[in-house]
Amino acid sequence: MTQPIPMVEIWRGDLLESQHLGHAVVCDTSGNVVEAWGDDEKVIYPRSSCKMLQALPLIESGAADAFGLTPEQLALSCASHKGAAIHTDRVQVWLDTLGLQVSDFRCGPQKPSDKDAHDALIRAGKQPCQIHNNCSGKHSGFLTLNKHLGEGPDYVEVDHPVQRAARAAFEEMTGETAEFYGIDGCSAPNFSTTVTGLARAMARMAKPSGSDARAKASTRLVDAMRAHPDLVAGEGRACTELMRAMDGKVAIKTGAEAVFVAILPEQGLGMALKIADGGTRAAEAAIAGLLVKYGALDANHPMAKKRLHGPISNWNGLITGHMRLSPGFLQL
Repeated sequence: MTQPIPMVEIWRGDLLESQHLGHAVVCDTSGNVVEAWGDDEKVIYPRSSCKMLQALPLIESGAADAFGLTPEQLALSCASHKGAAIHTDRVQVWLDTLGLQVSDFRCGPQKPSDKDAHDALIRAGKQPCQIHNNCSGKHSGFLTLNKHLGEGPDYVEVDHPVQRAARAAFEEMTGETAEFYGIDGCSAPNFSTTVTGLARAMARMAKPSGSDARAKASTRLVDAMRAHPDLVAGEGRACTELMRAMDGKVAIKTGAEAVFVAILPEQGLGMALKIADGGTRAAEAAIAGLLVKYGALDANHPMAKKRLHGPISNWNGLITGHMRLSPGFLQL
């Protein structure tokens, strides 16, 4: 099948009001496809779902150890955070340790999605800065690698040594040559892969083989994410809530335009999915469904129910509808 399949349905009363179509793949540690839906060879941009791959050179190069990075900082290097104080305070300390300034970032300023942080800026009469950018942890990792390498300041350029290292790690882990690249929301290049390639990379991070630098780096990043789900995203976000619901046994990561991945060390599996219309609610429902299917997430956990079913309510608090997985995708 080369077309996306129906994955998530939105019901209002007895009428199917909306439907989200997509692609999904589950791979094992050998890189074999265990199960697939839609077009497993669909070429996509993984967006922020691949931050773990972009962070591999940070550890493999020796930069992380040279600067004494903690598991919290490694988790932030994989994060799409809300700009809450628990995120921005740590990023500021990281910059101070490097002897760098906010102006050294190339990610651009962004309003924090954390309400308390947003309100605090307004009360103080301040504007958001680059530390508030949801990718400031990833860019702190880039800056750390860049300082270790002693290269020029424009580390987001596609031909810069930092991005060449990120691309090499990405292609080696996906097992594919990136046919395209685009510029992400944080100004860094984002390289293309198939949905299968992305799932393969996640499976390789789930149970790295051998004891080389790549295996050790993969383990450290996954362990950091599982230990610090609050730093990977933030309160109310699917990544944080679902990782907590799975008691730190699984690492998951969302990406813009409805990409989602999961790394399941106990099962030795990697998952990747893309919702065709870019609908985040559908990507969250679909990844929750896959995690339930493969025994990582309890379907009765409140955070699983929240993502799988809703419910959908109106401004008056009335329940007006619900979500469900399309029967042709998953029946839990």
